[in-house]
Amino acid sequence: MHMEMESSLLSIETLVKKIKKEMFSNFDLYSFVSKSAYDTAWLAMIPNTQHCDHPMFRGCLDWVLRNQKEEGFWGESDSNGVPTIDSLPATLASMVALKKWNVGGTNIKKGLAFVHENAEMLLKEKQHCLPRWFAIVFPAMVELAQETGFDVADNLNGVLSHAFYKRQQILKIEELVDDYHYPPLLSYLEALSSTCDIDREFIASYLSEDGSLFQSPSATAQAFMVTGDDKCKDYLLSLVQRCPYGVPAMYPMDEGLIKLCMVNQMQKLGLAEYVNEEIEEILSEVYWTYEKHEAEMRNVNLNPQKIYKDSLAFRLLRMHGYKVTPWSFCWFVHHEDILTYIENNSGCFMSAMISVYRATDLMFSGEYELKEARSFSRKLLEKNMVPGCEEDNLVMIPNLQEVVEHELSLPWIARMDHLDHRFWIEANNVDALWVAKASFYRLSCLQNKNLMKLAVENYKFRQSIYQNELEELKRWSKERGLSDMGFGREKTTYCYFAVATSSTLPHDSVVRLLVAKSGILITVADDFFDMEGSIKELQCLTEAIQRWDGKGLIGHAKIIFDALDDLVSDTAKKHLHQQGSDITENLHDIWRETFASWMVEATWSSTGYMPSLHEYLDTGMTSIAAHTMVLPASCFLNPKLPNHKLKCCQYETITKLLMATTRLLNDIQSYEKEKLDGKTNLVLLHLNRSRQGEIEDSIAYANEILDEKKRELLKLALIDDLNDLPKPCKLLHLSCLKVFQMFFYSTNLFDSNTDLLHDIKKAIYIPPEYQIHKPLKPLLPLFPSTLEKKYSKTQSHLIRTFKYQSTRNFIGQHFTRTTSRVGYEKMVISPKFKLCFA
Repeated sequence: MHMEMESSLLSIETLVKKIKKEMFSNFDLYSFVSKSAYDTAWLAMIPNTQHCDHPMFRGCLDWVLRNQKEEGFWGESDSNGVPTIDSLPATLASMVALKKWNVGGTNIKKGLAFVHENAEMLLKEKQHCLPRWFAIVFPAMVELAQETGFDVADNLNGVLSHAFYKRQQILKIEELVDDYHYPPLLSYLEALSSTCDIDREFIASYLSEDGSLFQSPSATAQAFMVTGDDKCKDYLLSLVQRCPYGVPAMYPMDEGLIKLCMVNQMQKLGLAEYVNEEIEEILSEVYWTYEKHEAEMRNVNLNPQKIYKDSLAFRLLRMHGYKVTPWSFCWFVHHEDILTYIENNSGCFMSAMISVYRATDLMFSGEYELKEARSFSRKLLEKNMVPGCEEDNLVMIPNLQEVVEHELSLPWIARMDHLDHRFWIEANNVDALWVAKASFYRLSCLQNKNLMKLAVENYKFRQSIYQNELEELKRWSKERGLSDMGFGREKTTYCYFAVATSSTLPHDSVVRLLVAKSGILITVADDFFDMEGSIKELQCLTEAIQRWDGKGLIGHAKIIFDALDDLVSDTAKKHLHQQGSDITENLHDIWRETFASWMVEATWSSTGYMPSLHEYLDTGMTSIAAHTMVLPASCFLNPKLPNHKLKCCQYETITKLLMATTRLLNDIQSYEKEKLDGKTNLVLLHLNRSRQGEIEDSIAYANEILDEKKRELLKLALIDDLNDLPKPCKLLHLSCLKVFQMFFYSTNLFDSNTDLLHDIKKAIYIPPEYQIHKPLKPLLPLFPSTLEKKYSKTQSHLIRTFKYQSTRNFIGQHFTRTTSRVGYEKMVISPKFKLCFA
């Protein structure tokens, strides 16, 4: 095992060097943005002004020739390699470009075969919820293909009529440029020539200073062919010079946004630790720009790209300790007309709203505009996840539904970092940047094999560390007699899983094991006080802890004391050896305080005493013992917690907030159990003091306090100069809060023996499932009889995904999907529901 880990570490180091060279050293930012086959094909159609029988941009034509997919299509596909409806206009445009210059006969035949065999199936799924961009572009490309001599319409009579009807409605209702639709109709100029009489002067009046028509390469290509404007030509020449091997769907692009997305990608894959210096350099540059232009950020250029960038910048900067204001991106929440505009054009704002929603995870006290932005973005995301919505974005961004469900189902504060990294590794290709005119942007580093290989290797390397440490922890627990007490909860694995997955520090073995051992001891001792020990036994154990002498203890009390004494002694020795100071007495005091609080609560229960809310919380903050796990471990971080911060009377505000929030989280989910056990907690105390109150009111009261204290803690944990506590110590406090949120978010997972087992397996034992998917050929329909036969014996099996997008509509009539925490799909026969796949 040791040799395997060394080999894995060497492989990781090699990959890190490659990634740094590829992504952070003298790189071209445009190389990280996906190419648009549709826009490249339009540039390939432009004739040379000097030799009209030759293309102006031969490189674009060559790109079209070289970048046809094996199945015959051009354009986008989902994470399984299955073409999206974006592939239809892209394929038609590419075929037209090749035919115009009489090249690529084989490519054209394959493209035509793809359209004939698959267009109807791709369109049938979405014929009643076609996105606006598609309804504008696709009919025009069909007409253009027909004019070029391709017979594509006859096979599509059944599904094409709806697209043409929707285009007719759009052209009837919308003006070429208005204040209600994004992007405006004129940005689809290449698709309007046959239906609208647009004069050259009108087109020229909307050209940007750079010569483009709404930064759209395809629309500008058409504008140049119509007007011959030199500004358009200069724009196109500049574009091709910068992007000679295929052009993006929008140009120019915000290079700062590309850099932010690279940082975001490294963090989501769990790789930020390897490029910390590079990340800090990028964020420092972003922050300088942020400060310089903060006053200009509001009410300027309302578009998805800007909102996406500003909200992403806010989240990344705040996560890294910078002081930033929410107004940089959520100023729009106080403008009803803008909110209406975004709702009316929600298809183009989906990626932006996901980014806004993520940014609001980092809400501090008093930031009400973030609360409003969170509510608005969540409402819009939920609305667009409804199958059959008018602006169905599931066809635009592959696996968007999976991403939205991931974000909305469990808040960031309750998600474990390690498992989050796994989600993004396995999701593959789901994180589009922002919606463009007729496609979407995506970082091509998502397809970087070295990057994804590094993410997988790094995840598996962490798992090998976690497996070894968990086995060591199990041996310790068994040797100390803690795993065989015969009462209470045996939570060795749970405790280790929580501390290992909440943090992104893979090599801090001392810290993880110390927190986990403390958690095991706390669980066993707390259960002894709650359910096993008599008042006399508890009093004897508490007194032994106070004098730190276990003489006279027997049975369970002796086992607990001896294990605790061993843990404290071992911790103090390691600290003396590593840090050069003795913290034995500090550790004794923390544990004395904790045991004393348990004794107080046990006395309350035995006597029926009802403390005041203040009295209860003062004791309960200590008895939850979060600080008992975090503070000793913080002494081994780098930089470490100063010794004097261990003293009971000198706890930092962030520590007190952690103690309060973890107590409240526990109380909100455990009040029913504690009521049956004859104990009390904050929810029950509030209910008893509310003469005509309902339990829901008491829960709301506790949640209100909890939310406020969480936001205060988050601010202290993230912002660098609010206190003198070392950053790693503050982040360990935040990790502990995330653990308690995970255990007590909507139910009491800590007391369940089964709910977390699969997450534990995924975190520690099961390697991530990742591969570069290649679509299968040929892409043909599966007949119902074949499908029924294939799945008749697999109704209860867990099935990862389907190979063909074309079969999903049929499958939806026969199965419903239930999604578990592990992200698999269980198929259950039911003709009543329609399955909607992302």
